[in-house]
Amino acid sequence: MRALATNLALLLGAFYLAGCGLGAGPAPTAVQLVVSRDFGSRLLGRTGAPRVSGQETVMSLLMRNHAVSTRYSGGFVQSIDGLAGGQEAGQPVDWFYYVNGVEAGHGAAATNVHAGDHVWWDRHDWSQTEDVPAVVGSFPEPFLNGLEGKRLPVRIECAPQAASACATVARKMREAGVPAALAATGSSAGPLTLRVLVGAFAGLRYDPAAQPVLQGPRASGVYARFSADGSTLELLDQDGRQVRTLGADAGLIAATRSGEDAPVWLVTGTDAAGVQLAARSLDAATLHDRFAVALTPGGALPVPQTGS
Repeated sequence: MRALATNLALLLGAFYLAGCGLGAGPAPTAVQLVVSRDFGSRLLGRTGAPRVSGQETVMSLLMRNHAVSTRYSGGFVQSIDGLAGGQEAGQPVDWFYYVNGVEAGHGAAATNVHAGDHVWWDRHDWSQTEDVPAVVGSFPEPFLNGLEGKRLPVRIECAPQAASACATVARKMREAGVPAALAATGSSAGPLTLRVLVGAFAGLRYDPAAQPVLQGPRASGVYARFSADGSTLELLDQDGRQVRTLGADAGLIAATRSGEDAPVWLVTGTDAAGVQLAARSLDAATLHDRFAVALTPGGALPVPQTGS
């Protein structure tokens, strides 16, 4: 099980808590630490300037700023500020962490925190998928500071009918301090290039990075699903149930990832109007603390859909 495996992987680096994971090396600057539950729908803590002491790991940063209980010799985060993982309403729930919007690939005690990192712990139901590989709620990360302390090239890939939306996305990136190249969809890119696919989903669906969104969260980590022709967008709840179906003028901003490749973001929609709406919504105010966001003329909707 991914949830258990991810947390058990903490054991591989647990010894860092007593060694070089604490105190050795310079302290990271401009770090953010967020703690939430239920896919970001309930914020439990946000620290724009968390306490740091020397080179921090994700685990030591959390323990320095929150009350944390652990299992498995300190390698498994059982609870944060008294809120524990386990079972809730008959479904498995656990703590997961993301650095700059990317799901943990290593144990928290073996992952160093770098300058500018946005560290996000979220406790959520993983009955529908054990793997949500990338989220949008840390924007402008990972575009601004990259992954593991390394800034990555950013490329905005534009579908033929999405020139205006692409220009909007490029402007949003510049405003966030992110230089980005422009290219047509279908162009080859290296595995360590952060790609942003812009266009109606009907035109993006043949891209290998976009295809899993047709299949729902087990394939993509995104709790939304386009119809085969891209004309409708189903929004799902944490149990994978279809809660709402959007038609014309609907947009989606979501991220996914394959293996160790850089994440791929989708700024897409059911039609040109939906894509433009998504492009205009590419900002921290709309995306913060969300795993993905659907857009309608009436406003932004969290994905997955929650009761809050």
